[in-house]
Amino acid sequence: MTAITPLQPQRLRHACDPGQFTFQTTADLPDLTEIIGQARAMDAVRFGADIRREGYNLFVLGPPGMGRHGLVQQFLDSKASKEAEPPDWCYLNNFIQPHKPKVLKLPPGQGETLRAHMARLVDYLRSAIPVQFESEEYRSRINAIQQEYSERQEREIAELEAEAEKKEIILLRTPEGFALAPSRNREAIPPDEYDKLPQERKDRIETDVAGLQAHLEKILARLPQRRRERSERIKQLNYDIMLSSVTHMLNELREIYAGLPAVLDFFDAVQQDMVLHVDDFRKPDESVNISGMTVVTHQTFNNYQVNVLSSNHQKPGAPIVYEDNPTYSNLVGRVEHISQFGALVTHFTLIKPGALHQANGGYLLLDIRKVLMQPFAWEGLKRALQARKIHIESLGQIYSLVSTVSLEPEPVPLDVKVILFGDRLFYYLLQQYDPEFSELFKVAADFEENIGRTAESHFL
Repeated sequence: MTAITPLQPQRLRHACDPGQFTFQTTADLPDLTEIIGQARAMDAVRFGADIRREGYNLFVLGPPGMGRHGLVQQFLDSKASKEAEPPDWCYLNNFIQPHKPKVLKLPPGQGETLRAHMARLVDYLRSAIPVQFESEEYRSRINAIQQEYSERQEREIAELEAEAEKKEIILLRTPEGFALAPSRNREAIPPDEYDKLPQERKDRIETDVAGLQAHLEKILARLPQRRRERSERIKQLNYDIMLSSVTHMLNELREIYAGLPAVLDFFDAVQQDMVLHVDDFRKPDESVNISGMTVVTHQTFNNYQVNVLSSNHQKPGAPIVYEDNPTYSNLVGRVEHISQFGALVTHFTLIKPGALHQANGGYLLLDIRKVLMQPFAWEGLKRALQARKIHIESLGQIYSLVSTVSLEPEPVPLDVKVILFGDRLFYYLLQQYDPEFSELFKVAADFEENIGRTAESHFL
């Protein structure tokens, strides 16, 4: 039998020779900026973060408690602060197809500025337009148009009366309209006297009345056309007044955004729509009777608003977003609905951004376990990364679970670096059973569980 040698007490610990150190206390040493013994993992993180190509997203794997989140966050804070700020992404109303809002890309910070400019434009027009349509000048021009058509009608009626008078026939104005009757001394002949007239005279009167009646019918037939012409001239007047006001205000904005063609196109569409809906500005409030109750509705002029999805100009550099609750809608965004008169309605201003929008142009940090636990979140994330676009669709709309009218927003181009954190088990399971995983997450940063004790590590 082999004898058991007793373990000496000095072997229960690994002694460190103090003579190898050149400092008196650790206060003389600089603070550590990295976790000890994770140089290989950090090299992988740097490699993956520096490559801005499709598929080079990162999977940071290793057991919990190794400081993965903190170390990666610290590295990204330093790196992202030196990168360019991403553009602002907004949604605008599509005046031709309202259910398909348009996406707008703007320089950093311009989204909030454009939204404020459009809000001030609408507020100004809501107060200025009613004043113009209540002015004396406007009333005078309306009266002139109406008087012109009234005088034309009266002139034609007067000509008919003069023609009838020559034939001893009078034109009578009745509550039902006009009537023609034989006359004597400019007064209608009573029926009993008319019966005593010679037949030859009666025949001549009937012939003259028939001719004048035909002439009267032509005049009356032109009345609807005249009314339409008068209405069109009044509409044109309203159009010109509204166009002048809107153009004046929008020209100021066009000078500010002269270098952004997409914004100028938006201003053109806004101008055309505002002019067509001049009555909304003239009478912004209207009453609706619902079940015996009068409800005053207010025009919100939502069509001219700017829905800013993402704007990161308040913090320099690229954004870094950590989504703690990565549900499908929290990742790709959603379209909300509001109840209006008992029905669910939506609008492009109710489009809400997801974590992908907020991290667009920067970095998105996710816990893979939390992503896999949320229905459809993993598939939604992969689809966005593969297409490099963010499609906002509700699950009910995708699977036809609801019949509520919804929107089809134009997809937002996506440029984001996704960094997943998780145990090695998730990494190898996804690599084995999800063929798309290796195409999207080509870089793995493996944090070591054991750190070798060497002479170099004594100084860390």
